[in-house]
Parts: sequence; structure tokens; C-alpha cells
Amino acid sequence: MTTVSSDIANRTAPIPATNPENRLLAALSPSDRALLEPALERVTLAVGDTLLHVGQPIEHVYFLEGGIAAVLEVIDGERQHAVGLLGADGYVGWPVLLGDDRSPHDVVLRAEPGTALRISTAQLLEATERSDTLRAALLRFIQVFLIQMGRTVVSALSHPVERRLARWILLYHDRVSGDEIVMTHEEFRLMLAVRRSSITDALHRLEETLAIKSVRGRVIVRDRDKLLEMAAMTYGAPEEAYRRLVTPPPA
Repeated sequence: MTTVSSDIANRTAPIPATNPENRLLAALSPSDRALLEPALERVTLAVGDTLLHVGQPIEHVYFLEGGIAAVLEVIDGERQHAVGLLGADGYVGWPVLLGDDRSPHDVVLRAEPGTALRISTAQLLEATERSDTLRAALLRFIQVFLIQMGRTVVSALSHPVERRLARWILLYHDRVSGDEIVMTHEEFRLMLAVRRSSITDALHRLEETLAIKSVRGRVIVRDRDKLLEMAAMTYGAPEEAYRRLVTPPPA
């Protein structure tokens, strides 16, 4: 994996003060966005970039505009299991809003390259000290993400692999730019913490329903409604919470 901190200086560019593509930033009030915009810089991210390392200081917070950040629990210093995903719906580095300056997880870019708007932790915390509404908006996203993490745990304990896989594919589909998800069997195995043969069998069962098409290193979503039917109660609660807590009401 590529470590972002080692080469990110070569992949930055100033950004104009326009509406950001990150949906959380776009939902902020103009005054709260104005507190952040002078300190934001756009960075390009490649698949495999590690945005945060477990146990390491969180020096920057990233508001993704594209790509998917997999939040990975690290066991025994090497095994990684996914506990959540986020993309342009949120931000990486949220523990700093809870008073922790170190990451409890590895956070790695998956599926497709993207960009993010980066701000130093110190500058973000300074902005939240100046605005209670900004702090509240960032905390509301943490609540949404915690709901997603909780649903991941319950699903892992209670549901068959094909249902869990349908849920993960939906989470990816929500955050990629089209219907094609670039993911290998091995990466799905890590996400679900099961044997590779179990992933192969689950993909075949989803293909039989015509919900997806699985080709080498890719999954193509053919029928989202069928995926929703397969995922059942494992999907939907965090998404509804996001609409309620983060997405602004229509004008």
C-alpha cells in the first residue's frame, strides 16, 4: 500500500472557493464553509493509498470527493477487517472531533482513484472552536458512521455471506462513479473476513439472481433492487440517518 504522507506533497493543488463536491461540505452553511475553505487543499489519491495508520497521529482530515475509504480494524498488527466505508458523503479523521489525536483504524483508498480536500487537524479544530454549528455538523456524520459500523457488526454475526456481500456491494455502489466496482475476490474476502471460496460461492448466487455480473477483478451492478432485496435489513438504517442528519432539507 502507498502511504499518503510519504508522497502527498507532490500531488496537491490549490482549489477555488466554489461549492465542493464532497456532500458533507456542500451541506454546510456558507459561513461554516467559509471557515474551512482558506485552509483546504485538493490532493489526488490512488487506490491503495493509506490515509490513516492505526495508532499514528492524525495530522490531516480528508473530505473525499471521489474514491472510497475503507475503515479497517487491524488485528495482531497485520490482519485487516473492514468495519465501514465512506466516500464523498463524509470525511476521514473524525476521531479528532472526539478528542483523540490518533487513529484507531487503518483507512485505505479502495475501488477507484479520487481526490480529497485536505485540512490540517489543527486548522479544523480551530474552525470548530469558532463555530458550534460546524462542530455539530461534523459530529452528526460521526453518528451516521457509527450506525453503519454497528450494522456491520450485527450483519457479520447474524447473516449469511451472500446477504453480507450484497450489503457491501450496495455500500460501494453508493460511492463509486458508475455501476462497475473494481474489487478482487481477495479484497472482498478481507472486507467480509471469510474464506475466498465463500466469496466465490456468494458471488455466484448473486449472479444467479441477475443482480450482478462478476468478471475478473470487477463486479458490475445489474439490478440494484434485487441487491436491496437480498441485503434486506442489513442496509438502509445508516443511509436514512444520513438523509435525516446531514442532508439539508429542500429550499
